[in-house]
Order: sequence, then structure tokens, then C-alpha cells
Amino acid sequence: MAEQSPVPGHVTQDNGQQASGTDSGQQASGTDSGQQASGTAQPPQLPQHVVKRTRMGGLWLASGSFAVVLLLLLIFILENSKSVDVAYFGAHGHVPLGVALLLAAVLGILMVVIPGTARIVQLRLTARRHRRADAGRLAASQQEPGDTPAAGPR
Repeated sequence: MAEQSPVPGHVTQDNGQQASGTDSGQQASGTDSGQQASGTAQPPQLPQHVVKRTRMGGLWLASGSFAVVLLLLLIFILENSKSVDVAYFGAHGHVPLGVALLLAAVLGILMVVIPGTARIVQLRLTARRHRRADAGRLAASQQEPGDTPAAGPR
């Protein structure tokens, strides 16, 4: 159920949130010409519904972005097809320039991602240990007084 808010053009919901809404009867200044002329209040407007973001929507956006990036990489490789000599720790080869640059970028990313992943795993293990320790302390503090021997004189 919605109530009329003290601010014209806004509808207050039961939980106190305000949803803005305008219709053709309300002017930009916030006055309601229909209410002033007839002296009767118009029924309150329903709040606008907002669609929340979902995982599938995020997946769709990520896959679309990934397709655009792949297209740009393909164009980059095709435009830089000149063959270059590559030597690495005694290994020699001839590869297209675009492929060599892309390979260097991927290896650079892996040099960041692998240690980062190790650190995330380390932090998750530490957090799990702390949660278990906290749960044990909470369970011990919630034991009934009759379960443990009474301490101190009565």
C-alpha cells in the first residue's frame, strides 16, 4: 500500500522509501492542477519497478565484451603479420609480430594472476581457520550453566 508523500510527485511506500513518478496532471513545479481545481485528491501513483541485475545478465555482458576483445585481437594479429625472429633461453623461432606481442602480453598477465591466485587461496584458508575458531568460542560461551561445574563460593 502506498501513501501520498508530503513532497509532490513522490509516492511513499510502506517501508518509507520514496518512488518518484510524474503524470500529465502534474506540472514541473510540483503543483497538481487537478487537485487545486476540484478540491479532491487523485489516487496515489504506483512506484516504478526496477529490474535488479542478475548473474545471467552479467554473464551476457561479459561474453559480449569478450567477443569484442577477441575481434580486436584478431584484427591486431592480422594487421601485424610480418614475421620476426624470437629467441628465448636458447630457443629460436620465427613467428608473426602480432602473435609474438600477444604471447608476451599473455605471459605478463600470467605473471600477475598466478601469485595473486596463491594469495587469495592463502587468505581464504586463514579466514576459514578464523571462522572455525570463532564458531568454537561461540559454542563454548553458549553452553548452559548446568553443563559446567560451578566456580567460586556460594
